Amino acid sequence: MKIPLSQLRYGNEPDKVWGLQVNRRLFRKEERSYWQYIPQNSGVWVSRFGELRGLKDIPTYRQVEIAPYVIAQVDKYKEQPGNPFAKGLDGKITAGLDGKLAVTNDLILDFTINPDFGQVEADPSQVRIDGFQNFFEERRPFFIESRNIFDYQLTGSEAGGDYDSDLLFYSRRVGSSPHGYPNLGNGEYMKSPQNTSILGAAKFSGKTKKGWSIGILESVTQREMATIDHSGDRRKELVEPLTNYFVGRLQKDIKSGNTIIGGIFTAVNREKGLHDFLHKSAYSAGIDFLQYWRNRAWYLRGNIVFSQVQGSKEAILHTQTAFEHLFQRLDAPEVSVDSNRTSLAGMGGTIRFGKIGGKRGKHGEILRFETGVTFRSPELELNDIGFMLTANEINHFTWAGVQWQKPILVFRQARINYNHWSRWDFGGQFLNQAFNTNTHATFNNNYQAGTGLTWTVYDVSNTALRGSTSMRQPGALAHNIYLNSDMRKKVYANLSFYNVWGSENSIKNHEINAGVTYQPINALQFSISGAYQHYWRRQDQYVSTADFNGMTRTIVGEVTQNTLRFTGRLSYNITPDLTLQYYGQPYTTRPLYDHFGYVSDPHASHYDNRFHPYQPGEISENNGLFSVDENKDGVTDYTFRKPDFNFVQFRSNLVIRWEYKPGSELYLVWSQGNTPDASQDLDRPLFRSLVNNAFSNEQARNIFLVKCTYRFVR
Repeated sequence: MKIPLSQLRYGNEPDKVWGLQVNRRLFRKEERSYWQYIPQNSGVWVSRFGELRGLKDIPTYRQVEIAPYVIAQVDKYKEQPGNPFAKGLDGKITAGLDGKLAVTNDLILDFTINPDFGQVEADPSQVRIDGFQNFFEERRPFFIESRNIFDYQLTGSEAGGDYDSDLLFYSRRVGSSPHGYPNLGNGEYMKSPQNTSILGAAKFSGKTKKGWSIGILESVTQREMATIDHSGDRRKELVEPLTNYFVGRLQKDIKSGNTIIGGIFTAVNREKGLHDFLHKSAYSAGIDFLQYWRNRAWYLRGNIVFSQVQGSKEAILHTQTAFEHLFQRLDAPEVSVDSNRTSLAGMGGTIRFGKIGGKRGKHGEILRFETGVTFRSPELELNDIGFMLTANEINHFTWAGVQWQKPILVFRQARINYNHWSRWDFGGQFLNQAFNTNTHATFNNNYQAGTGLTWTVYDVSNTALRGSTSMRQPGALAHNIYLNSDMRKKVYANLSFYNVWGSENSIKNHEINAGVTYQPINALQFSISGAYQHYWRRQDQYVSTADFNGMTRTIVGEVTQNTLRFTGRLSYNITPDLTLQYYGQPYTTRPLYDHFGYVSDPHASHYDNRFHPYQPGEISENNGLFSVDENKDGVTDYTFRKPDFNFVQFRSNLVIRWEYKPGSELYLVWSQGNTPDASQDLDRPLFRSLVNNAFSNEQARNIFLVKCTYRFVR
């Protein structure tokens, strides 16, 4: 292996001392040998590396790399008669530039102009009916490099929880789908971009020899317009305003990294447009610290964050009543809707105390634990540039575990953990209490297995009814178990089950995941996996909200949701410079609703007393439209649509990559996306519906592109 010095960052001192670690993996025995021994219970890694000395007078570089690219793309899809924007075939040629400049030997400036990520793997299909937003992993190379510097989790606990997904910077916000969608009249057709174009982005990052980690990211996304055609007359409507995104991150290592302090600042500024629901500006800031002691066995870490969003009265009202906040909730004394506000300011934070290292016992066992508190005030808002599932929460968590790091009995290693969680809102309402235990083990034959049990004793949701009131939800018992075969083999497999049973026969959730991987030679790997989920809730699934004689009726029902997913991957390194990768995923989910009613007493201790099921004579259906006559006077009081749907999607990527010159690449890509209109295909068996719709060419969109980059280095 040869690494050019130009690719490394180092200072200009004449006699250099570099940290170095060498690892040898003996695959057939699943053993690892390290040049610099680091005990497993040390709780550290990089800081214990060995030292490479004797590097004298090696050249220094102020590297400059420029990589222009050009893309030729053709989109092929089914022609829509009468639609001037859907003629069946579109083509375009675009160009852009990626670059890298070594400002110092420690700090690098990366920049990109009109970037394109057509060769990046498609996101997996996801559909949620609980109201929460989906989270997608970042896959774009520009945002992946140095992302550890920009990473700022609000919690990041060992116990885990929904709050762990909250981030101050979520790079997928940059270049996301446009927020606006014009209203179309009869006979109108629209052409709108699927993603917001990034005009340019720059990233300045690195770590100095004095222990400063620096990260600055600036990005500007384009003003996006939709073109609307009506019998040849065309107009344009704004779907995304010109937007600037900024992130600044700074950390300082003190006392050889035993103390770390840092801060972050983010900003989003938009031009005028879509002011009725988009913020004009959004800012957030955070301060964090980490303190180790006793050879880094013990730690205390925490952070505090602040946010402020500004905008029109309509935009701030939209935020107050959004799913993440729900200020309109009738039983929330801590919040209230103010339609005259033009800004919101909130805060959040976490404090965690724990033990990750220390002395081992007779059989190599070591005790670890962590306990802490994390909170989000009702007005905290991060979703312009970050990711936040919900505000108005105070969560306590505790995790403790014993790990055996030496072989014992039939195990190479094993661990057992205990967790518990509690949650309140800022009005003092107790929301949740849950307990968990789980075990994980690697056997002497290198099989892996684990199981866990979670008991939710008490649960109240502030979001389940989408803002009318909070509602008590049933307690539940959840169990999971998994088994992985020996990953050293050419063929290895995994199997897992997840089951939930709600109290009073209120919830049933059964999920099975299975997969197999085949690697006949080192250069070729193929895997296929599948998952099936059957989810059922009795009576309390939100459907709609209606007005009845000045009272709010929150309509709920029973839901049965079946979900089926398959994923296939192929990776073939034909040569070190020529690779082929394929990813494909057919997906379907079908929620069906029945037994409708309304919420009558949301906090009743007995489950059935929380609802009033509609009785014969109170409800009738006509072509999926339900009419409700509560007082049975023959006059319809309110209506709602049956929310059944069938969602089918198929996404795939085939990418051939040739590095014809170091750093210069040629990509050949075939991407297929198919989201057919299968919403009313409700009676056909789920698997047959998936096959008939996902692989139909009726609505498939095929994208063929060639991307060529050429790297200039000085």
